[in-house]
Amino acid sequence: MLTQNAIKVLEKRYLARDESGNLIETPDEMFRRVAKHAACADMIYDKTSNVEALQDEFYRMMAQLEFMPNSPTLMNAGRPLGQLSACFVLPVPDSMEGIFDAVKNAALIHKSGGGTGFSFSRLRSKGSTVKSTGGVASGPVSFMKVFNAATEAVKQGGTRRGANMGILSIDHPDIREFITCKEDNADITNFNISVAITDDFMKAAESGSDYELIDPKTKKVIRQESASEIFDIIVDNAWNNGEPGIIFIDRINRDNVTPEMGVFESTNPCGEQPLLPYESCNLGSINLSVMIKESDGKYEIDYDKLTLTVHTAVHFLDNIIDINKYPLPEIEENSKANRKIGLGVMGFADLLFMLGIPYNSEEGISMARKVMKTIQSASKDKSHELAKLRGPFPNFGNSTLKDGRILRNATTTTIAPTGTISIICGASSGIEPLFALSYERNVMDNARLIEVHPFFTTLMIEKDLYSEQLMHEIATKGSISNLEIIPEEIRQIFVTAHDISPEYHLRMQAAFQGYTDNAVSKTVNFPKDATREDVAKVFTMAYKTGCKGVTIYRDQSRQTQVLNIKHDKTTSAEKITDNPPTLKPDIKVTDQTSNTATTVTPRQRPDVTMGITEKVKIGCGNLYITVNYDENGICEVFTNLGRAGGCPSQSEATSRLVSMALRSGIDVEVMVEQLKGIRCHSTLRHKEGLKVLSCPDAIGKVLERMIKLKNGEKTVMPKFKIHDDPTQEKAEHQNKINNSNCPDCGSTVSHESGCLVCRNCGFSKCG
Repeated sequence: MLTQNAIKVLEKRYLARDESGNLIETPDEMFRRVAKHAACADMIYDKTSNVEALQDEFYRMMAQLEFMPNSPTLMNAGRPLGQLSACFVLPVPDSMEGIFDAVKNAALIHKSGGGTGFSFSRLRSKGSTVKSTGGVASGPVSFMKVFNAATEAVKQGGTRRGANMGILSIDHPDIREFITCKEDNADITNFNISVAITDDFMKAAESGSDYELIDPKTKKVIRQESASEIFDIIVDNAWNNGEPGIIFIDRINRDNVTPEMGVFESTNPCGEQPLLPYESCNLGSINLSVMIKESDGKYEIDYDKLTLTVHTAVHFLDNIIDINKYPLPEIEENSKANRKIGLGVMGFADLLFMLGIPYNSEEGISMARKVMKTIQSASKDKSHELAKLRGPFPNFGNSTLKDGRILRNATTTTIAPTGTISIICGASSGIEPLFALSYERNVMDNARLIEVHPFFTTLMIEKDLYSEQLMHEIATKGSISNLEIIPEEIRQIFVTAHDISPEYHLRMQAAFQGYTDNAVSKTVNFPKDATREDVAKVFTMAYKTGCKGVTIYRDQSRQTQVLNIKHDKTTSAEKITDNPPTLKPDIKVTDQTSNTATTVTPRQRPDVTMGITEKVKIGCGNLYITVNYDENGICEVFTNLGRAGGCPSQSEATSRLVSMALRSGIDVEVMVEQLKGIRCHSTLRHKEGLKVLSCPDAIGKVLERMIKLKNGEKTVMPKFKIHDDPTQEKAEHQNKINNSNCPDCGSTVSHESGCLVCRNCGFSKCG
C-alpha cells in the first residue's frame, strides 16, 4: 500500500499529465502501463508467449512494492519518449569536435531522463600546445565547466536536473586542479567528481614514494609527484565537503567481463555502475523490507519469495533492454551487445530492524553477505535460463565468462542508492542505514508533521513507550542512542546513520560488494568533529577490503553557516537600528527557546516611506508589487493586479499579512523564505517561461531584492528585474541545498552517494 508521501512524489514526478499539466494517470495505472510495456518484449522471442500473464506478474511485483525499476522506466515506459535507462557513460575525446559532440550527446541523455558519467583523462593538460591553432589547451577542469553549464540548461525529462560524474585519472598532469575544483560548494554544481586511483598509486602512497604523471597525448612521463601528498589533498577536500570521491580503477577493470570491447574509464553519477564508453545500464531494486515472513511471533527472511522476486526482476530488466528507445545509435549497439542489468536492493535497514539485528554488528554484516549472495546466485540462474531460451549476450564468446555456463547478461547486480523509488516503496534507501527514526516534514500551509518509522512506532506502542512528546524529542535529537527512557536492547537495534562508526559503514559496503558484479553506492557518514585522519583511514580501508570506490560525507560540511539565520535570535528590527521600537501586547508570538508566549503589536506605519514598484509577469497577467521602507527597514508591501483578472484578494491578503509581520519585528529574510517557492497552477501551466511561480513567490523575490539595497541606505533606487541575473537564482538555489534544506519543500535532505535526497518530496540533486 502506497503511503501518502509516496503518492505525493508519484503525482509530482512520475504520473502522466496532459498538455495543460493535469494528472491523467493514477499510480495503479502507471504500474499497469510499465508492466504492459515490459511484458510485450517476450513477443520478440516467442510469438505464442502468454504476455497477459507476464504483464500481471510484473504488475503485481511493482504494485505490491516488492520491486521497482529505475525512475526513467517508471516515467517513460509505454509513453512517447520511451527512454528507460538511468545510467550512461560517454567518451570525451581530446579534440574540440569530440568534446562538443559529448556535450550534445549528454544533453540528449539528460533530456531523456538519464545521468551521464565522463572521464576527462584523455584531455591534454592545461597549458599544453594545440598544434592545429598554435594556442594552448585550457585543460580538463575548464571543459567540465562547459558540460556543467550545458546540464544547467537542460531539465531532465521535465522532472529534474541532469546529473553527471566527472572522473580524472590520478596520473593526469592536472590532477591537483581537479581534486580542488569543488572546494567552493557553488562550483561545478551538476557534477559529482571522483579520482580514478590505481594500485600503483595506493602502494606509493602507503610507502611514501613518488609516482609518475603521464601526458595523455604522448603517453610519456612528464614529472613525478609525492603520492602521499596527493593522497592528503584528496583527503583534505573530501573532509571539507565530500568531494572528490575515489574509485579504484584497476580493481574495476579486473572485473571487466568484456575487455576486448574496451576499458572502464568512468561510472554513472552515483558511482555504482562502471560502464564502457557509449554503454548504458538498466537498474532496479528489490524491497527487502517485504521479503519476510512471520514464524513463532518473529520475523525471518522469506528466501523462497526473495528468489522468485529476483527471477521475475531479471526477466523484467532483460526485457527493458529490447524495448528501450536509446538516445544514440552507438549506445543501443553497445548496450545490446553486453545486455548489462543492475539488480540491487532497498529497505535493508528496515529488514534489520524487523529481524532485531543492529546494523553495526557482526550479525548485520553476516546478514548482508547472506542476502546478497542469494540475490547474486538467483540472478545468475535466471540469466542462464533466459540465455537458453533467447541466446547469450552477443559478446559472450569474447568475454571472460565464455568458459562457464551461458548467460543472457554480462552483469546482473548493482547496489544503487534508490532515492525516490525507495520513497515510493516506503523503504529505506539502498543499503544505507536510516537517516532518522523520527523527523519533521513539511505539509500544507507550512505546517510540520512528525513522521516516525512505522515498525519503530509499532514496537514502541507494544512496549507502552509511545508518546507524541517522545517522538518529537527523537525528531529533534535525530537519534535514540542517549534516550535512557528507551530500553538498551531497542537502542542498539534502531541505530541511525550517525550512530554508526565509519568503519562499520565501510564494512557493510564491502560485505555487499563481495556478491555484486558492478559496484556499491554507499555513503560513509562521519560526525562533524571527524578528523582528516579518520577520512584517510576509511579510504585506505576501502581499498584493502575490496571496495570499488568510496564516497564520504562529514556532517554539516556543506552547510553555509553565514546564511543559516534560523539560530540567530536577533530580530530584523534589532539588526537595523540600535533603538528598536517598543512592542505593545497585541499579537501572540511564541518564544521557541523557552516555550513561553509573549504578545507584540505592529509598530505604526510612518507618514513618509520610500520604495520601489516592480511589474512582474505572472500566469494571470501583470502583478505590480510595491515595497516600502523607512529608517527602521522594510515596513510594508502593496500589490495590484493588472486588467487580466486573477485573484487580487489573495494577493492583497498576502501583502497585508507580510506588512503586519514586518512591522512586528519578524525577520524579512524569514518572510522571503516562507514566500519563495509557493506555486500557483495558473503560473505553472503558463507556456511563456515565467520568472516566478506565483504571486507570493513574486513578493518574496522583490523583498529579497530590497534586502540587497541595504534596507534603505541608498536614496536612488537602481533599475532591476526579477532574476535578470541567472547566476543569482542558481546561487540562491544552491545555498538552500548547502544549508541541508530541500529547495522545493524546506525539509531536511540526506546525503547519499554524492547526491542529496529529500525523503519528503522526492527532490534529488547530484553534484
